[in-house]
Amino acid sequence: MHLLIPFACSDAPGCTEVLQGLRLAHLDALLQRLVAVDTDTAATDTLSPPHERALARAYGMDAADGCIAWAAREARQTGRADSQDAWAWISPVHWNVGAQHIEMTDPDALALDEAQSRALLESMAPYFTEDGIALEYAAPHRWLARSAVFTALPSAALDRVVGRDIQQAMPQAPDLRRLQNEMQMLLYTHPVNDARAAGGQPSVNSFWVSGTGALPREADSGDGVTVRTDASLRHAALRGDWATWAQAWTELDRHACKDLLDQLSGVPGSRLTLCGERSAISFAVAAQPLWRRLQRRWARPTLQSLRDLL
Repeated sequence: MHLLIPFACSDAPGCTEVLQGLRLAHLDALLQRLVAVDTDTAATDTLSPPHERALARAYGMDAADGCIAWAAREARQTGRADSQDAWAWISPVHWNVGAQHIEMTDPDALALDEAQSRALLESMAPYFTEDGIALEYAAPHRWLARSAVFTALPSAALDRVVGRDIQQAMPQAPDLRRLQNEMQMLLYTHPVNDARAAGGQPSVNSFWVSGTGALPREADSGDGVTVRTDASLRHAALRGDWATWAQAWTELDRHACKDLLDQLSGVPGSRLTLCGERSAISFAVAAQPLWRRLQRRWARPTLQSLRDLL
């Protein structure tokens, strides 16, 4: 079992505050028994966050920043097209446009249903087609797009831009920037948005590009690898709701961390990866000299002691 936990920590003052009172018995026990075997650290403004980089490594999909081909992997797994095609995820989103910045709402918070999503896609697809981009429905909050423009185009993961100023993370492709402008005009008077406004829901006024890239035919995209990614901390962390985040950690510790702890003795290769804003640290069972085991017994690593590293 490989348990990967995104948003395990944050530099936000609210996170630091709730960490002081957070008690995670099963996680503490795991950190006592496991040893850090791999650390990946980069700046907080990378396009690919630590948890995506860690998952890509587990799947054998190492790539340049912003070029992890998640959409191509989904397309291949769902049998949509040749695995060598370049794909991207297109997410219908809501932008809050201010005088000095543009902030994006979490697409999940839009609560789009399938009918609304398909209606938006039907209206937008012809404009994409004119630029050689084929759109396909995948889920209410995510469509698949196929085009050569995505072959080597870095794109920022949604988890890097939700709730933040997105202007520096915009895709550096003129056609896509123009399409975003055109879609803003199209969506301004779209019947779906009229209905959403009547119901007090935020409009869909743009789209975001992520998961760009192509998978070579012979590439290993981890089809035979099982990683349990627990995203239960995500929504609260992106909202900055640290009290709810702490509650989610308590539940995660009670279930997922306990499951991993129970399996340590019987399942070889068990692994834990904690991901913050900068780093992903992986822990596994490893032989240690006696002095190191004694040192760890006294040092007792905890999530709080790892905060500055994550």
